Amino acid sequence: MDYKHLAEDLVAQAQKLGATESEVYLHYRDRFEVNIHQGDIETLTRAASKGLGLRLFVEGRLGFGYTSDFSSDALENLVKKTLALARESTPDKYHGLPQEKVTELPELNLFDPHLAEVEDETKIQMARDMEKAAFAYDTRINNTEESRYRDHIGTVIIANSRGFLSSYTTTSVELSCTTVAEEQGRKQVGWWWSHKRFFKDLAGPESIGRKAAHRTVRMLNARKVKTQKVPVVFDPQAGASFWQAIFGALNGDAVYKRASFLAGKLGHKVASDLVTLIDDGTLPGGLGSRPFDGEGVPTRRKIVLEKGTLKTYFYDTYTARKVGASPTGNAVRDYSSTPTIGPTNFFLQTGPHTPEEIIASVKNGLYLVWMMGMGANMVTGDYSRGAYGIWIENGELAYPVHEITVAGNMEEMMKNITMVGNDLEFMGAIASPTFKVAEMTISGR
Repeated sequence: MDYKHLAEDLVAQAQKLGATESEVYLHYRDRFEVNIHQGDIETLTRAASKGLGLRLFVEGRLGFGYTSDFSSDALENLVKKTLALARESTPDKYHGLPQEKVTELPELNLFDPHLAEVEDETKIQMARDMEKAAFAYDTRINNTEESRYRDHIGTVIIANSRGFLSSYTTTSVELSCTTVAEEQGRKQVGWWWSHKRFFKDLAGPESIGRKAAHRTVRMLNARKVKTQKVPVVFDPQAGASFWQAIFGALNGDAVYKRASFLAGKLGHKVASDLVTLIDDGTLPGGLGSRPFDGEGVPTRRKIVLEKGTLKTYFYDTYTARKVGASPTGNAVRDYSSTPTIGPTNFFLQTGPHTPEEIIASVKNGLYLVWMMGMGANMVTGDYSRGAYGIWIENGELAYPVHEITVAGNMEEMMKNITMVGNDLEFMGAIASPTFKVAEMTISGR
């Protein structure tokens, strides 16, 4: 089936039946996943799926529907019912398609043509080798929660009544291992993974298994620490989790509703000189890269904070119209949802220090490895999350700690970043190098 032609036809049908503006977002993909447990295949899945979302506007009224049934009768019914929904909804002058003109879309190197040639047996063996390496690393590794390989090949097509018709195809491949260690009846869980666009770029399964095991074993016999204020070094995974919360505070919808502590601070200093945050949907091979967003707006590189000064918020078309701004290419969606605001490749720019230099700068403090829960208040900026990590004594990692809470205020935390590392690596769409916050409250015993 020619899906581009189908999308164009559906837009034409909707316009003919009375829509003011029409848009089809169509997505189809193939995915493979295997999970190994104790050497045996626990789950094995190969699946193909497709679906399309139809967004229609009738004089400022929005109707939205979606389906995975591409038969003529089903699609005709979808158009009629979605138009009926639009006519019943409340008009909003900010509704509508983006007006940005697309001249040329970049080639972003998001598709691995060789992924489809990799045999299933190879993928299964990689998951087995990863688990085997984890068990071999240390006898205290006595179980795994998963040793998983998964990949997908997916294509997105957008057609709209403003003449936009384009598509892109991506591949994604991931190996992940979660291990369980036990000593004297006390257990710890840890994990590691590799996530890339190209199969050849994946880390080796044995190295992932060993690293997952290392990160698990090092947390055995973790202690509680007393409540105190100390420097906190965020490792790259904990750092990415923090910047994810900051992205939420930069969401143009939250800012418009005054539901963000960063509202009204455009042009203001909200972080230290060491903090430059970038969102770049055009990074070649990036896990968050795409030539256009979920509305067909071209993605681009944006400096969000420059040496601590707030330069921009993030907008889709709807929120941009509300505040008189331009959409930033950050609309994200699936075929079953309307656009919302999300990151492309969102990251803290690297600094000059190695992670070892940052740890060595701390006499008494916390090396933060992971955080749990959703304790980030976007309105006040208050930040409080369960955590675990490694205690730092005299510039060296000394012993694991757990059952603690790290707390601060997000703006104050950004202003108190005193060192930034050079170890940026993208393992998802949001990434961070190691960085140090001069002081945070650690709540323990």
